[in-house]
Amino acid sequence: MNRIGLRKEEKAFETRVALIPDQVKSLVEKHGIEFVIEPSSQRAFEEKEFEEVGATATPLKGSGVPVVLGIKEMPIDFFEKDVAYIFFSHTIKGQKYNMPMLQHIMNTGSTLIDYERVVDDKGRRMIFFGNWAGMAGISDTFHVLGERLEMEGIKPNPFAGMRTTLELKGLEAVKEEFKSLGKRIHEQGLPEELTPFVVGFAGYGNVSRGAQLIFDLLPHETVQPEDLRHLEPKRNLLYKCVFKEEDMVEPRESTKKFELQDYYKLGNADYRGVFHNYVQYLTIIMNCIYWTNKYPRLITKDFIREHWKEKSRKLRVIGDISCDIGGAIEFTLDCTTPAKPAFVYLIKEDRIELGVKGDGPVIMAVDNLPCELPREASTSFGETLLEFIPALAKADFKASFEDLDLPREIKDAIIVYRGKLTKNFEYLNQYLN
Repeated sequence: MNRIGLRKEEKAFETRVALIPDQVKSLVEKHGIEFVIEPSSQRAFEEKEFEEVGATATPLKGSGVPVVLGIKEMPIDFFEKDVAYIFFSHTIKGQKYNMPMLQHIMNTGSTLIDYERVVDDKGRRMIFFGNWAGMAGISDTFHVLGERLEMEGIKPNPFAGMRTTLELKGLEAVKEEFKSLGKRIHEQGLPEELTPFVVGFAGYGNVSRGAQLIFDLLPHETVQPEDLRHLEPKRNLLYKCVFKEEDMVEPRESTKKFELQDYYKLGNADYRGVFHNYVQYLTIIMNCIYWTNKYPRLITKDFIREHWKEKSRKLRVIGDISCDIGGAIEFTLDCTTPAKPAFVYLIKEDRIELGVKGDGPVIMAVDNLPCELPREASTSFGETLLEFIPALAKADFKASFEDLDLPREIKDAIIVYRGKLTKNFEYLNQYLN
């Protein structure tokens, strides 16, 4: 006990860490925690930065470290009996591609804690990268828009030449890129055929707020969904519209009023999607919502197939930050990478093709967006995690689950304890079997 391991990341473009050197230093000095960092050349912070604050660099498997922190999924052969692993497991929806990993965690008698399930008393996530996903996502989306308009030969195109988030290498550079864009919009104006130019944000949580933080650097006016049909075409500014649940769905019974908790409880059973009513007014859609198949989709294949026939359509790009495959945006058929962030959904062929060329909407679908701002994202993430580290370091993960001494928020986020699904996650058996 009182030892924490920091796992190396191995997925392409993933250089984030759960704790940065300064945070490790604080935990070593205040709580006497011993940190072991796995050697890696793929990390936003150099190994020596961790060693200078007291961490030891050595392989974690077989080291006896009882708690291991990571970011993304870990390889199957890494897990060991009676070790607790904390990372984004992407298993809580029964994701098929991660069921072998979950089964192996159970087979080895390991413990799995998922950051995504660490929530407060109101069910709000406490440890997250969401706002950074929003910042990187809107940056990549506008870059993709510039390429699409250039391909279509639409001018003026103030978005042309915008760099990807990966190329910008940091939040300040992203902000400067958007300030420059704002100046070009003011001086050159927007393509006349796209005015009024509306960016719609589906959702208002951490992801959406991060995206809006960057968008708000541009000259814009904020409008409500009911205002969209009456907007005045303006060439020197954009319109921003944020959609809440009551804008995106409605009760199936016309006599029933929308109630948020009722919608969360009943989903598709009593509610249907109405977001499609607004798509005709939007040039960019930023999908920032949490979605499961319990809820209506934002945009279906059937809708986009018909909408794409309309000569007056404005939609060019969808920034699918949430990136649920076949989910809220039904035609998000795959994820993309920071190096190649977009594909076109070829409507007539019902398939996707990387890039911005083709008859259909462009989808930005990078599924690990915060890795494009790794130092800032890691710093922010570590701050949300810090308060839980001392308790994790002291916990005895060989005790019975009832005797395990952890904060309620962390204990409720345990998916597997010593090889067995905890009560809250027994539903995952249906996906394992």
